[in-house]
Amino acid sequence: MSRLEHRLYELTVGQLAERSGVAVSALHFYESKGLISSRRTAGNQRRFSRDTLRRVSFIRVSQRVGIPLSDIKKALSTLPEERTPTVDDWARLSEAWRTDLDERIAQLQGLRDSLTECIGCGCLSINKCALANPYDRLGDEGPGPRRLLVRHSTDSDSPQPAASDAPHDVEACDAAPCDPCLPGVQA
Repeated sequence: MSRLEHRLYELTVGQLAERSGVAVSALHFYESKGLISSRRTAGNQRRFSRDTLRRVSFIRVSQRVGIPLSDIKKALSTLPEERTPTVDDWARLSEAWRTDLDERIAQLQGLRDSLTECIGCGCLSINKCALANPYDRLGDEGPGPRRLLVRHSTDSDSPQPAASDAPHDVEACDAAPCDPCLPGVQA
């Protein structure tokens, strides 16, 4: 990869692609979705401001952690178009996603720690499933792996765990034995 000259304030699409590690076609796609912008030369060639490198990097990293393009676009729209975003601009933008990223981290840790246990999917094929999810009672809460699903803040006013993780009074539990009621079985 060639190093960009420090006095270079505008980049061709090829230079932006090479330095950012993103294919030219992806840059065109990002531009068509309004995530980045360019100006056109008299010869109708794209020229990107150098700070577009930061935007493209932000898009790539955000996508990698699972943030939808629509959310990325909404976040980027809060950054100034007429000037290079400052450190404070980027800090404000990243702070807005901190809670969502913390939720995603917790969900990934739960996935890592729980995948070999009963996840509430209804298969009842692992030895502990019959104890942790007798008669597939978690299926009453909805489809999918009930112990791994987390409703995000976009689904309700506040992030909440799946209903099977909600605290309840173990002494008053009259339903089929549930995880908090069974010794040695963790939710």
